[in-house]
Amino acid sequence: MDKDDVLKALGAVQDPELRRSIVELGMVRDIVVDEHVIAATIVLTTAGCPLRSQIRTDAEQALATIAAGRRIEVALGAMTDTERRDLAGRLSSRGELVRSLFGPGSCTRTIAVASGKGGVGKSTVTANLAVALAQMGHAVAVIDADVYGPTIPLMLGLPAIRPEAHDGKMLPPERYGVKVASMAFFVDEGEPVVWRGPMLGRAIEQFLGDVLWGSPDFLLIDLPPGTGDVALTIAQMIPSAEMIVVTTPQQAAAKVAIKAARMAQMTKHTLLGVIENMAYFVCPSCNARHHIFGRGGAFEIARAMNTRVLGRIPLDESAREAGDDGSPSALRPETPVGAAFHEIAASIANPAHQPDSSPE
Repeated sequence: MDKDDVLKALGAVQDPELRRSIVELGMVRDIVVDEHVIAATIVLTTAGCPLRSQIRTDAEQALATIAAGRRIEVALGAMTDTERRDLAGRLSSRGELVRSLFGPGSCTRTIAVASGKGGVGKSTVTANLAVALAQMGHAVAVIDADVYGPTIPLMLGLPAIRPEAHDGKMLPPERYGVKVASMAFFVDEGEPVVWRGPMLGRAIEQFLGDVLWGSPDFLLIDLPPGTGDVALTIAQMIPSAEMIVVTTPQQAAAKVAIKAARMAQMTKHTLLGVIENMAYFVCPSCNARHHIFGRGGAFEIARAMNTRVLGRIPLDESAREAGDDGSPSALRPETPVGAAFHEIAASIANPAHQPDSSPE
């Protein structure tokens, strides 16, 4: 028996995500064969891969078929950044790479932030949740998928300049512990993006597969309003993505936002819940709450879709100013708006944490 026999046996073991042989993917290393032991090391795409136990078990079972009484030892390691880039080059399609990085079993939780219509503060919610999660110690990345109206760099105070590249991959700019990819980095200010649907899909594929994200704990995707091409591209490329729907309290916004929630149901994505933005205004003189945009919209969506209201963000001029200045409200958790975003981030990171979002 020699190393070729070991490789042949392990050739039947597939990476559960990439659905290719671990030998073909170059994951098998350090083979040792003697009269007492068969040993090998399998390097995973990420050190914290949740499928590591399954891969080890499958490898041990494959080697047992040729062991002939020898002891079997399977060690697990992790690829370097360079090895992961080399693997990306060998994969046949970008979609396959994206599913390996962000699909089922990935160490990264992908959360798409959607809305039925524009103007409800979806990008504000995305930017602030990203900052709040980063302040909790998580590695966080954001894709500004609103290609026609990208605003995440502005809200995070990132300059709209083309990022550096390394080996054909984009190095995402980082601010407040959040890595960002956005079309705002690639077009001049005030210049419109005039693209049809297929071009939008290819841009999102590049943001997912051609950026050196590393292994973030959370990838937030700021979707454009509605249920168009970009949302469908995300649904196809990352079927394990979760979704949050942002709305304002008024009925008009809620009736449109529920369409985004139903899209999650149709594409079999997990609907994490609903966030009600601009829920109420606290009068600085009398401290009374005023429901300027009505009330109840988020709760209607939550009841209809059998989900929960993750939180309610008060209407506050400082939140708008913070977004324009590139210093999100989540940087100041002592304020009402900042506290609301931190409470929602905590409930996302720990689903057992249930914020008090009951209607008044």
